[in-house]
Amino acid sequence: MTRSLQAVAYRRPSVLESAAGGRRLALETSAGLTPVGAEAHPRFFAGFLTAPQVAAAGLLAVADVAVARYYQRQLPASLDPVVTGNGDRLRFESFSGCGGVYARLDVLEGGLDGGAVGHGTTNVDVNNPLRDALSRLGGDDPLHLRVGPEELAVTTLDGPVVEKKVPLPDRWLRGFAEAQVVAAGFDLRAELPAAEAVRFLRALPRGSGRGGSGGPLWVVPSGRGLRPTTRAVSGAVCLPGPERLVALQRVLRHATALRVYGPAVAPAGGSVAATASAWEVVLPGMRLTLTLSPDVSRGFSGEGGVLEALATDEAAADAELLSVLLAWEPRVDVADLAAASGLPVERVRAALVRLGTSGRVGYDTAEAAYFHRELPYDAARVERHNPRLRSARALVAAGAVALDGATGTVTAEDGHIHRVRDEAGVLTCSCLWWAKYRGGRGPCKHALAVRMARRGTAAELIGTGIDGGAR
Repeated sequence: MTRSLQAVAYRRPSVLESAAGGRRLALETSAGLTPVGAEAHPRFFAGFLTAPQVAAAGLLAVADVAVARYYQRQLPASLDPVVTGNGDRLRFESFSGCGGVYARLDVLEGGLDGGAVGHGTTNVDVNNPLRDALSRLGGDDPLHLRVGPEELAVTTLDGPVVEKKVPLPDRWLRGFAEAQVVAAGFDLRAELPAAEAVRFLRALPRGSGRGGSGGPLWVVPSGRGLRPTTRAVSGAVCLPGPERLVALQRVLRHATALRVYGPAVAPAGGSVAATASAWEVVLPGMRLTLTLSPDVSRGFSGEGGVLEALATDEAAADAELLSVLLAWEPRVDVADLAAASGLPVERVRAALVRLGTSGRVGYDTAEAAYFHRELPYDAARVERHNPRLRSARALVAAGAVALDGATGTVTAEDGHIHRVRDEAGVLTCSCLWWAKYRGGRGPCKHALAVRMARRGTAAELIGTGIDGGAR
């Protein structure tokens, strides 16, 4: 796995401290992007939290995921959460070290009081002493929240006094992109009231995360609650690795509801492959969501949902156009973007997927809408280190792709010949990857190469004035 060191520098450690009239939670920011460009330590909010204990528990849950590995646990993770100011809310996001769990705490307008919310994205310091202090927070005393430095204090300091260098796997960056593609295909599948939500989550198994038959665990709506099952019966939602929901335990006593999201097409019974799902705990003025990959050992980075968008120059150009229309909006409306850009809705969606690969948009299942953020990392590595995409480009460059109507023939590096066929718009392949996943983890490198070659041929024919019916 490709890894690099991400330098994260703060003016001082984040702290929870006593102050006049209550407590103060000071969250320090690292370098980030804002509407005016890059800032060393952007400030997003200074005001009060309307539900201090709830916010503390939610922030701890996001931090729990950031330091967790639910697979190969002997390798610790340590990446500070990302915070985004969207003008009317604050979003705190993290990924588990294994890349299979995405966590997001949305502190909504009703959870904030007394201050305007800024715009931008950066890392926020959540250190061990702060975690200990937050876990001991009690009472109903007012809690002042500051996200970003105090202006006067900044002028008295000369450079960062806290600097961390954390290993940042490329799969972690790709996970942000893949998670939003997966979530965009989710529908609300069940909603439980508080008592049923607590009962269900506390009864979940904490073992291997698989049902008694050795397959994935599923849940099906039953009355006002959810009933676990080991079979993908009609209407069931997959719960891959129930122990990965442990971070939700932090906020259960504050929960008002639990919402479950899964693929729009529900399983119809029989042997069905595991799927991703999202689990949202509704809180006073906030929402905490965990999105789980289809298997404990399977990170989002390998899902392949973004490969089609990365493989087309059209989506790249469209993404550049849309990027100037994004304005740190908490809800990115696809129809409005289509009208503003003059692009068809489907091209707008493909361009949003492309923007997601660089961390510039996320997806909120609760509102069924994208939102704008700008990850403070070198996101160009996402495409550069995607092995299937890189291999597909190499095959096209080597002239290894031959097109014949709806069929393509690809001569692999080892000399094996793979046949790619177009079946109702889906490219199938004779390779082992397709035989194993049947498109469940995106296209194989041979199908990607054929798609690229087709687009290249069509572009050449159009350039010569010939109707290129190569599609």
